[in-house]
Amino acid sequence: MGRIVVVENVTLDGVVQAPGRCDEDRRGGFAHGGWAQPYQDEVMARVMAEGMAEATATGGALLFGRRTYEDFAGYWPRQTDNPFTPVLNAQRKYVASRTLRGPLTWENSTLLTGDAAQTVAVLKAEPVDLTVLGSGELVRSLLAADLVDELWLSIHPLVLGTGQRLFAGAGPSRTLRLVDSVPTTTGVMIATYRRIP
Repeated sequence: MGRIVVVENVTLDGVVQAPGRCDEDRRGGFAHGGWAQPYQDEVMARVMAEGMAEATATGGALLFGRRTYEDFAGYWPRQTDNPFTPVLNAQRKYVASRTLRGPLTWENSTLLTGDAAQTVAVLKAEPVDLTVLGSGELVRSLLAADLVDELWLSIHPLVLGTGQRLFAGAGPSRTLRLVDSVPTTTGVMIATYRRIP
């Protein structure tokens, strides 16, 4: 059986919406897009590179929701001078979506249709670890179905007061254990929490 590891940028008040750039996701009138960019540093780059290397070495795959997949697929394949591009292109990618139609244009991508939690539960039964990047709506459905094994949160010293949150609404109670924490030079805490069986 595989594990599901969620990698998220999150504010102190739990917002995960549009960390990358101003026009990334304006749903609900969200006007704070790109909030994570000022906090990037060499520590975060190193930790992310180490995580990608580990996932690649163990034969893991990436799991996306539709919105994040389309955003990544529209950007990463064209970044020819970035060391992450060959890794992302070569890695297996699964996309959970009820609205997306194939064929998918980014190499090594497979569309998962139907109910995300049910489809991903079947995929998790296989011996492959899945890393979810962003994909807030998908992550909330996986959390509600108690399918997430580990949360890798880059917690930013920022309160936005508005935006889609990682833990929104009711869900199952769970206890997590902190297994690693790395502070960055910009005040971000990269914290890894693992579920307690």
